[in-house]
Order: sequence, then C-alpha cells, then structure tokens
Amino acid sequence: MHTEVEGITTWPTAALPAPAGLCVHLIGIGGAGMSAAASMLLELGAKVSGSDLESFDGLGDLVAAGARVSVGHHETQLAPDADLVVASAAIPESNPELVAARACGMRVIKYAELLGLLMADRCGMAIAGTHGKSTTSAMVVHILRQAGLDPSFVIGARSSQLGGGGGVGCGRHLIVEACEYDRSFLHLQPESAAILNLEPDHLDCFGDLDGVIEAFCRFAERVEPTGLLVCNAEDERVIQASRSATAMVETFGVESPANWQAVHLRSDRGAYAFDVLFNHQRVLTTRLSVPGKYNVANALAATALAYHAGADPEGIGQALATFEGLDRRMSWRGKGEGVTILDDYAHHPTEIRVTIEAAKNRYQPRRTWVIFQPHQTSRTHHFMDQFAGALSRIDEIIIPDVYGARESDAQACKSGSQELALRIRKLGGHARYLPSFEAVTDHLLEHIAEGDLVMTMGAGDVWRIADELVERLCRSD
Repeated sequence: MHTEVEGITTWPTAALPAPAGLCVHLIGIGGAGMSAAASMLLELGAKVSGSDLESFDGLGDLVAAGARVSVGHHETQLAPDADLVVASAAIPESNPELVAARACGMRVIKYAELLGLLMADRCGMAIAGTHGKSTTSAMVVHILRQAGLDPSFVIGARSSQLGGGGGVGCGRHLIVEACEYDRSFLHLQPESAAILNLEPDHLDCFGDLDGVIEAFCRFAERVEPTGLLVCNAEDERVIQASRSATAMVETFGVESPANWQAVHLRSDRGAYAFDVLFNHQRVLTTRLSVPGKYNVANALAATALAYHAGADPEGIGQALATFEGLDRRMSWRGKGEGVTILDDYAHHPTEIRVTIEAAKNRYQPRRTWVIFQPHQTSRTHHFMDQFAGALSRIDEIIIPDVYGARESDAQACKSGSQELALRIRKLGGHARYLPSFEAVTDHLLEHIAEGDLVMTMGAGDVWRIADELVERLCRSD
C-alpha cells in the first residue's frame, strides 16, 4: 500500500528491503545528493551502480568504495538484477535507462523517495529553506559527531571535513538536506526539522511565490507532532509556513526576539563571534571559522536542532568554532601572482549578494572580479532584474553562457547571459559577456593584477574556470 500527499507517493518502511545485498541503480548519480545517497547505500552493504552524463567530482571515491559507475546513459548500463532504480529530479522520462527499467517492470523511485525510505527507521532531521541548507545540515552533522552521537547523513554538497556528502553512523539520527524542488521534501517525515528562509525560487516548478509558500506549509505539516520545527523569526514567510505545523515550534534570530538569539556579535574580517541565548538565558559563546553574517543564522538553527538531539551547549560552541564549511561555499581555490581565487555555489540573487559581501570583508581586495554563470534560462529570466541588482556594484563582472542543466536550447543560454550583462551595465555596473570558459580565462589573465580577488559563482561547472586560472597563474609564478 502507498499513500498520496499533495500528489507525492509515499511508501511505508516495509517497502524498502534491508539495504545489505540490495542491488540499486542510480540514474544521475553524479548529483551531490545522489552521490551522497550512493555512499550511504554502499556503507549499508548495498550493491550500487549508476550513470551520469559526464564525469563528476567524487566519481573516483564511489568506484573505490565498490560502485559501478558509467559516464553517459544507455539501457545496457542498467543492471538486469536491479532491485531498485533511483532517478534524480533532473532525469527526463525519455532517459534510455529509465525507459528500460519501466519496460522490465523494475521498481523506479525518485531520489527524494529514497531519502524518505532511508529515514523511515531512523530519527530523521531535515533542513529546508531557499538558502543555507547544505551548510546548516553539515554543521549539525559536525556538532553531533563531536558530541559522540555519530549520525548518518545525506547532504547536497561535499565536505572534506565530514568525508563526503553522505555517510553512515552508529547513532540513531539521519540528517538530510530537504530540497523543495519538485516538492521533493514532502517525501520526508522527520522528527525534527528547520526552515531557514523562504524566497521565490524554482518558479518553473511552483509557478509563483504562493506556490512556494504552500509547499513549505505542507513540509511543516510533515514534521512529527511530537517533534520540533525550528524557524527563522526574521522571515515572515517562514513564520507563515510554521503555522501549519503540529510539532513544537522554536524560532531563531540574529539580534531579534526569538527562542534562540545571537547577541553581542563581533566581526573579525567577516567571521563572527557571538553569544547564544535560549529563552533569554546565555547558553554558549562561540567564534565561527566560516565567514558571513548569514552563517550566524545557520549556526543558530544548527544549535537548536543539535541541542534537542542531545548535544550539550558547551560542546556545541566548541564544534561550531571548528566547522570548516563545505566545498563550493566560498571555497579557497588558490593564489598566484598576488591574486586570490575563490569558488562558490551561489545561484540565487540573495546568495550572490551576501556571499560577495562576506568575501570582500574577509579578503579586503583591491578589486573584486565575479564570474557568474547563470543556472537555467528560466531561472535567469525570472530573476533577471534581481541578478543585475546583486551584481551591479561589483568592480568587474563576467557572464559566460547560461548553464542549461535540464534545458538544451543553446541560443537561449547565450541570449540570457547577454541580456543579463546588458541589464548590469544599465545599472552602472562593469559587466562583460564572454560565452566560453576559454575566453573568460584568457580575459582574466590579461587584466587581473596583484591584490585582486576573483570568484567563480554558480550552480553549474563554472568552478572549472577557477581551477584553470589557478593552474595557469601558479605555472607562471
């Protein structure tokens, strides 16, 4: 038997056999969440195979752990004895492996359904929101590990500190990043959860902001009635969504009235020290290593979840101070000829603005260069003016072609980037459209100088420019 929740099929725990010996094929295994889930399945004893369109970061780790991974999609790559086929949200119904799996009568589920099944026999903890999900999830994992609670986890980014994007612990908690795209998080029924913020996003899926809010309301309802929902007191839309919860609700805020408050903030080159109050009583003091005021809010949400999971306040403060962040979150890529190169995943206007502010506070550059690769033409057009506003005050902006992801219209990818560069220039910004990564790298090498900061930014493969730039600068040093 299965049930329907807002058009989402949910399966009971018994629908997933014990992972040990289970043969699972993952289509789109290269995605951050999918590769993390693959790692967890491997650790649980499953036989894992999978495919992706191209090589990806972490492929070698999966193969070394025992996975059989193919580059490219073909029906012959589908294991004939697969017990379960998992498809990422980006996989179209026309995918040859997906078509073959359905034709053979194999059980096919989405990635989000797999997370829900893995969570069913654990103490689930889900972190949702438009921004900060991966970082906050990783913070919670790090805190609980330091507290000896050894959680399992699946998050949508890689962490060198945690050993990847997913893992199996001996503790009872499973921590997951809860993605709202395609209403994926409605497959989860966590015992505790957080909603960090709520802004218009994925409008190709939700249609408008009301659709986004409605989905978060349904997510709030999914938290166990005896559990906990942690919400941002400074976001009216989050508070609106939290009213749908039957679980206990606690709020967090940065110097704002809330159950969990950060007060007495002190900044040192963009990284913050602060005290944490719980219901007006100081419970800990910490100093973050990761920069940005937005990470204070992330740390508050992580603190609330970890505290109710059993971590003591002093240990939470110590763990937050040693949290190193995630790959592609203001990641240091290198320095050559006096030029600092960073890379970041930001692909929403708010993320772009706060990340650039944090980077400038941390490195205090002579000039800031941002190479922003828009993600999907639909998103680019939805947020065209907001992107232009977020980027217009940067010293130098370069826009390569849009990363199409689920889209394939090359002309649309080109025109979207051209239009964004034009909008930035109309606002007084110094923006240039350069379609190829090679053209971007050549332009940078010709114009950057000692004391500059270069940041590649976007959810696509723009990080390749950062790595190429580091290699060529260091080669000439």
